[in-house]
Amino acid sequence: MSVTADTLFNRAAAGLPCWIGDSDGSRQQLPTARWMGGSASSAEDRRADHAMLSRCNGPTIDLGCGPGRLTEALARRGVSALGVDTSRAAVDLTIGRGGNAVLRDLFEPLPDTGNWSCVLLADGNIGIGGDPVRLLRRAADLLAPHGAVIAEVDAPSDTGVRHRTVRWETDTMVGDWFAWSSVSADATADLAGAAGLRVVDVAPIDGRWFAQMTLAPFTSS
Repeated sequence: MSVTADTLFNRAAAGLPCWIGDSDGSRQQLPTARWMGGSASSAEDRRADHAMLSRCNGPTIDLGCGPGRLTEALARRGVSALGVDTSRAAVDLTIGRGGNAVLRDLFEPLPDTGNWSCVLLADGNIGIGGDPVRLLRRAADLLAPHGAVIAEVDAPSDTGVRHRTVRWETDTMVGDWFAWSSVSADATADLAGAAGLRVVDVAPIDGRWFAQMTLAPFTSS
């Protein structure tokens, strides 16, 4: 049996560990407790999530929402929020905790394109698909004119953007390989510029790094 995203999120809900394996042979345990949120996560992660969500002041779309902790938290604050994920288990978990979510590839048509006040790319989801510029262009398409993209990135480092081939792993099973990218904080501005965005803030919060981007102003040549 192969490890799928559904396997991953069902194990996260059960408190069981999972790893991400890299084609270079390394393996790193996934922060599934953080993904679940609430009492399962650390105080530091809850503070970082709160600070991230405090910037979402209008309708928010959470790309790669996973089990839905952020979508739920926004709904509890009275903020209109929609989670998007390709995992049925993730969508079911999000809806089960009171959030709103759709089962869809984020590059497929989505509700209210061009009208979202905030696009969330939490937990390193700027790396989805292995092409951060393409993903940020999609985020820019979803944004309202004065909206913002909030993306969680890696700490500053000289690695910049690292394109990877990875797979989900458990203690007994592995999944199929797929493309992913890791983006350091100091590489974000160039990626944003290539996607029609500009970085207005990059800052650490309790050991995690967040970049805020807005649509770049149009200038005629």
